[in-house]
Amino acid sequence: MESLVFHCARHIVAQRPLPALPPHLYPVIFKVAFRDGRALVLQDLVATWPFPELHFKRLVGHLEEWSDDPFGDCIRAIIQGVVAQLRQELEEPGRQSRFRLRVLDMTGVPDDPDESWFCSSTKALATACVELSKHQQEFQRHRPKQQNGCSGASTAAAALQPPSMDVLIDLHVGKYSYEILYDALQTRATGPLRLTFREFHVQDISPSKIVTLLESLDPPGLRRVGLFCNFFGFPELLEILPHLLRFPELRSLELQDVGMYGQHLRPESPNGIRDVGRQLGMLSSLRELNLTGTRLSGNLSQILCDLQDRLESLELSYCSLLPADLTFLSQSFHAPALKRLDLSGHNVSQGLLEPLRLLLEEFSASLLHLDLTDCHVDDSHLNVLLPTLLRCSHLRFLGLYGNSLSTAALKNLLQKTLELPDLHLVVYPSPKDCYRLELWGSVSGLVEDEELLAVTTAEISQLVANSGRTDLIWTHNLDSHEIPDYFSL
Repeated sequence: MESLVFHCARHIVAQRPLPALPPHLYPVIFKVAFRDGRALVLQDLVATWPFPELHFKRLVGHLEEWSDDPFGDCIRAIIQGVVAQLRQELEEPGRQSRFRLRVLDMTGVPDDPDESWFCSSTKALATACVELSKHQQEFQRHRPKQQNGCSGASTAAAALQPPSMDVLIDLHVGKYSYEILYDALQTRATGPLRLTFREFHVQDISPSKIVTLLESLDPPGLRRVGLFCNFFGFPELLEILPHLLRFPELRSLELQDVGMYGQHLRPESPNGIRDVGRQLGMLSSLRELNLTGTRLSGNLSQILCDLQDRLESLELSYCSLLPADLTFLSQSFHAPALKRLDLSGHNVSQGLLEPLRLLLEEFSASLLHLDLTDCHVDDSHLNVLLPTLLRCSHLRFLGLYGNSLSTAALKNLLQKTLELPDLHLVVYPSPKDCYRLELWGSVSGLVEDEELLAVTTAEISQLVANSGRTDLIWTHNLDSHEIPDYFSL
């Protein structure tokens, strides 16, 4: 149900030009304009933003459900609004301007570096940086020089200082956005738009280009690096890791799909794996390691040998792990400090159930986030894990989506985990008894029974409501709530 303020704001954004607005209404008008896809209204709001800072994600909230064309149009409109105002300040120095914005925070915005599905905010901002820098250079070449000795020269000089804005983004780079981003990084020191990076994600570009970009970034502030590179393996990774040493605040490293496809689908040499482990150990501030889709069978100990006492978050989603790898984790982490564990995609029925139980027992005192999505967990497996889960007294998030669990098992889990005071979000699967068998000619398959699922969902929601736990959310919709990551724990 929309609030009265939200309902009134929807009527306001339906008209353009906007009426004069008091400053306190700008945030809600901005959020409504974004939700309704009013790109031109957003452009107008940016031009008259009455505050020095605009934090995009704080204003619009959870974004996954809006990753489509209207979303891209809105992102482009915000950037165009900033560019238009900075160009005007360049062309009319000293003019009294209504433009107050000096920090634009675009961190946490979903991105597509190659614009295959929706807008790339990284690419759009990089293009704006290059264009504004060229415009500034052109204007300065043709601007009349200030005469020495003129009355008020110091005041005029101050007024003619070039405008600037700091833009905070999480950098996403692909093969089609590399060139423009590299050009933008070269303008950062003197251009009107100064890009500052909190995270750096690259996808399917060569190690040499990754190194070039890393060397162009300012070390302070970078907290996460993500390498989504399925066309090279550990030898190529060793070319990149030494260049991460210059980032003293790097706490999170994602190495996704390394060595999974193409010519690099080969066994990695033990020496190469040990070298990777040693390089990772040299990253003194590293606390989170994501090895999603990486070939590690039986070699996890060599990767984690120098990290095991300081890792707080470990993501091993869809890796090729053996039971020995989980056993190593449960026996070798001397300090029980692991806060986040993601084992999505592992089949617990293939010898992993007991190692998983022991692992959870080892970290029960510290674990805040557990994701077992698509782990082939059935009712019997859950019964084995439940006593250990209940010992995880500080657990905040539990992910069980994609598993084969019955309504009865889920209701029992709900009732038992009510004793976990910090548990806030549980993502559960559609119960297996909410499916029916359908025939299509000679082919049969299970189909979700929407009516039965609606009844079951209502029952689970009622159990939560009856518990009095107003802070607890149970949902079977994977995209309905933002899953906390390591930095939000």
